[in-house]
Amino acid sequence: MKRTWLITGLGIALGAVAGWAYWYWWGCTEGCAITSSPVNSSLYGGLMGALLVNSFKKEEPRAKTNKTDH
Repeated sequence: MKRTWLITGLGIALGAVAGWAYWYWWGCTEGCAITSSPVNSSLYGGLMGALLVNSFKKEEPRAKTNKTDH
């Protein structure tokens, strides 16, 4: 479980840096909801980073249950 949080945190951090970099080099100054502010762009990038790293998550095997119908 600790590894999952570490990987998710890393994805958030990298996404936030990528969002800030996008704002710095290509973001617009007016009329854009996400890229007009470095905070909005970083938060959006962090969210996308977390979603990206969690999309590769393997599913844990389910425990088998022995249900018998009588």
